[in-house]
Amino acid sequence: MSAQVHPSICRLCTAYCPIQVTVENGRATKVTGNPRAPLYGGYSCPKGRALPEQHHGEQRLLHSLKRGPEGFGAIPSAQAMDEIAERLNAIIAEHGPRSVAMYVGMGLVPFVASTAIAAGWLNGIGSPMFFTAGSIDKPGILIALAHHGMWQAGQPHFDTADAWLLVGINPVISKSPGFPGQNPGRVLKDMEKAQAKLIVIDPRVTETAKRAHIHMQARPGEDAAILAGMIRIILAEGLEDSEFVAANTQGVAALREAVEPFTADYVARRADIPEADLVAAAHIFAGARNAGVSCGTGPSFATHSTLTEYLALCLASLCGHWAREGDLLAKPNVLLPAYEARAQPWAPFQAWGFEPRLRVRGLGGCASGLSAAALADEILLPGPGQVKALIVAGGNPMMAWPDQNRAFAALNALDLLVTMDTEMTATAELSHYVIAPKLTLETPMTTYMPESVKYYGTTRGFPDPYAAYTPALIKPPTDSDVMEDWEFFWGLAERMGTRIDATLRYGNGPQAEAPPMTFTLDPTGPKPTTDELIELSCRGSRIPLDRVKQYPDGQIFESDQRVLPRAAGNDDRLELAARPMVEELAELLAEDSRAIEADYPFRLLPRRTNNILNSFGRRIGRLAGSGVNPAYMHPDDLTDLALGEGDCVTIRSPHGEIQGTVAAEANLRRGTISMAHGFGANPGSDDPLTLGANTGRLISVEDGYDPVTGLPRMGGIPVQILPRQSAMLVGDVQTL
Repeated sequence: MSAQVHPSICRLCTAYCPIQVTVENGRATKVTGNPRAPLYGGYSCPKGRALPEQHHGEQRLLHSLKRGPEGFGAIPSAQAMDEIAERLNAIIAEHGPRSVAMYVGMGLVPFVASTAIAAGWLNGIGSPMFFTAGSIDKPGILIALAHHGMWQAGQPHFDTADAWLLVGINPVISKSPGFPGQNPGRVLKDMEKAQAKLIVIDPRVTETAKRAHIHMQARPGEDAAILAGMIRIILAEGLEDSEFVAANTQGVAALREAVEPFTADYVARRADIPEADLVAAAHIFAGARNAGVSCGTGPSFATHSTLTEYLALCLASLCGHWAREGDLLAKPNVLLPAYEARAQPWAPFQAWGFEPRLRVRGLGGCASGLSAAALADEILLPGPGQVKALIVAGGNPMMAWPDQNRAFAALNALDLLVTMDTEMTATAELSHYVIAPKLTLETPMTTYMPESVKYYGTTRGFPDPYAAYTPALIKPPTDSDVMEDWEFFWGLAERMGTRIDATLRYGNGPQAEAPPMTFTLDPTGPKPTTDELIELSCRGSRIPLDRVKQYPDGQIFESDQRVLPRAAGNDDRLELAARPMVEELAELLAEDSRAIEADYPFRLLPRRTNNILNSFGRRIGRLAGSGVNPAYMHPDDLTDLALGEGDCVTIRSPHGEIQGTVAAEANLRRGTISMAHGFGANPGSDDPLTLGANTGRLISVEDGYDPVTGLPRMGGIPVQILPRQSAMLVGDVQTL
């Protein structure tokens, strides 16, 4: 059979880039960006172009596995589900439904209903213990939106922006949904051509920062102080949009009082940035006709992450950078339900203190979900409510969770650990069962999921009403035994005599465009197809799914919807001085983050790479490279420590240490090191020369944790760098 080229969608991350897939004899042989697709300009990244290797490489699991005394052996998926259901029933009978928990990671991104179906299955057995990777990756966004409120009409069209503030985010590499991820390099170039002014706060001269009009290369962990300083400048000089503030906000006087100590001089000294840059940034942002703020993983992993997100929202509201009555609505939805957007707020709401309550650190349910950072302790802590069984769907806790040693102890203590993953990850190595799923080119999909991320941050979602659908392009390899993620939960429900109520939500708590939509899967009836589930998910969409399917390359759909006026009698307000945030701002002012520097003079920063997504790609040859995550350091810092490129070091924090190698990067601020998360191996299997080092071992879940989200300090970690002059090589493994 001759080669055929088909349009499709890469679903490895939330960018969902349109791709062209060459199929020969039933195998995907090549992937490129789709130049015919709108919005993306033919872009694809190395990860997407490696989809053929993911689907057909030796690392892929083609059968489910069961761990036995002699290691793992293949098991038919039906038998695996039989045994898992039986063990779950026994655990529930002895310990109650709460003893079963679930952790969902990025691997469930491909299918819009997978997470809803997984949560529906867990709810069906009576357990509330549902955890997601979102509670580790930027949970503060949703809490901040609850404190501040959300503008119903969102922001004006992105291409009208003449300024943008990026805080610890590098979209050129991360494709972060907090900034247009559709070919972000081109987006930044277009902004430059339009003379829009980019402001970047980052301790590193990132690929994005190189295009900045102003780059504040600040001390790590000072993002909230810088934003507070910008707010003070704007208020002190009367640069705010006073008409918008008076009509739509409350608390401006209290905010003014709270930021009063954050003078330009104080913030410049504290963050070690030029005072003139801080002042200029405030003037540019306030003077823009349309501007936005995007915060990334950097400030999220540092302490005060929710405060940073909250102050970013306050900046936008002070300057009135929201869509106004009569404006063309920027995100009218396509596969999401149509809605009326009014020039008014959704009111703030209390977003924490919900059931279930966890047993550790006073944590409980909140707008960002249960804290995955607390799950290891929920497994290890004896007594009523102890988690005995864990299902991991599309995640890799051993690489993602903070405090890897604690996670290792917890996962090994479980009576049952089931992992659904495409390869033998570090978590899969500890599992009792590993379920092999289908991969993305073997399944149909729409762009519903990246469209819906608009509900998780004001700058998220597609910048235009774009949508696409792709059918499955290839079948799984011959003689394989793989299933879609949702089919696993269908199989468990069938065996355990429960049903699945899958709920899709269209907003953050009461800040919702439409009521939730629930559909029920009853395993006593006929099993649906994935396309039927997609149709259920898109029921009520503004543009019918059948119409979206008429455009194989995707389409930007028409909309003349305008922002409506404020509803009669509505007096909801955006909150500029939420009490928890004002109190935290006072705590920030009192902190002296320099005190620890005598003993731990460096700060470890997170970073992303263009070839690896979290821990995905490390087993694919064309992506893996050297396989390690070196500690990048400023060349002058290396010289001071008498270190050279590739030298072996011990990196030690107040909570643990790892072994790694160093590399020079002049773009870093002196006194910082930069490492990617998601590398390394399980304790006892370390190989820093080929597997890298797991930064989770430097983190304690009890260090600087947010009292609502439970997220500990995962960035800006104080560390020592200790040369290891006596390192020896033993075979291919370095002994340190």
